[in-house]
Amino acid sequence: MELEKAKEIAVRVVEQFSPHCEKIKVAGSIRRQRPEVNDIDLVLIPSDRAMLDYNLMSLGKDGTMKMSGPKIARVAMKEIDLDVYYATEEIWATLLLIRTGSKKSNIRLATAAQRKGWRLAASGDGLFNEKEERIAGDTEQSIFSALGIHYLEPWERD
Repeated sequence: MELEKAKEIAVRVVEQFSPHCEKIKVAGSIRRQRPEVNDIDLVLIPSDRAMLDYNLMSLGKDGTMKMSGPKIARVAMKEIDLDVYYATEEIWATLLLIRTGSKKSNIRLATAAQRKGWRLAASGDGLFNEKEERIAGDTEQSIFSALGIHYLEPWERD
């Protein structure tokens, strides 16, 4: 799907979900401004999970979710698939970073962490040193900085 059409759908979904969220942001290829989009990725902190689930089901082609768990929900909408990643304030920035991608960018960051004996948690938990102490993750910039990598805006991460 073309970026502009995907953005229109994402804006509608964000408007529908916002009353039930403390925070919500579009991630993935839309945030990276890719010309072609395969799905819509949202990272959010719910304030009312039951209402979010209700709204998610209403978006599904057959009134159901493809997958629903404590950390992720997937819905096949009529036009495009929707992936929702549930965050807490602590993991917000790291999860947003990971779910924005790209895969190549995530591999680059994870490899840089491994070279230092550290670990970038794909779950969004943050960046951990060799003693398993969380050393970054409150902002996307903090992870780049800790790894000694120049910060890249989402549209530069391919």
